[in-house]
Amino acid sequence: MTALFKKIREKIPVTTDLEQAIATAFVKKTIPKRTELLREHQYCQQLYFLEEGTVRTFYYHEGKDISSWFYRSGMFLTSWYSFYSQVQSFEYIETLEDSVVYAIDYTQYQKLLEQFPSMERFGRLLAEEQMAFLDNFSKGYMFLTAKEKYQLLLSIYPNVELHVKLGHIASFLGISQETLSRIRARK
Repeated sequence: MTALFKKIREKIPVTTDLEQAIATAFVKKTIPKRTELLREHQYCQQLYFLEEGTVRTFYYHEGKDISSWFYRSGMFLTSWYSFYSQVQSFEYIETLEDSVVYAIDYTQYQKLLEQFPSMERFGRLLAEEQMAFLDNFSKGYMFLTAKEKYQLLLSIYPNVELHVKLGHIASFLGISQETLSRIRARK
């Protein structure tokens, strides 16, 4: 739980009482590779902190599997829209490697936010961070070439190809696997 506490302490001070509450609310889970943590049409009830491993979110469009994001160790993840809005998810969450996560369910998370003002600040900062990242990323992303998209992904997730199948990366970039292979060959 050391990495989880370190990540939270980057945003807020953690008192002994809050540390105890977090340790009780978050449950450690070891999850095998290729496990779906969430499926389309389910309500996302979990916020995860990824201690080790790689996870992706994806959805289907016209029968094609489209990766929407890749998460690496040290990141919080969920189906953000479904978790915060408590509506059915349009996406899937899948482990790409054997992973260790700390999970908190929506009800426990809300209780922590209500009980501890500093945790409420953490929740707000986490949501702001996600919103700012997604807003910044999406606005420039659509105007980039395939090569620039790949370079941007590498700047955010160096060595992504060591953890993620090239087909998943290609679907995220919106290109064919052959085009991705040509881009990688020219690096």
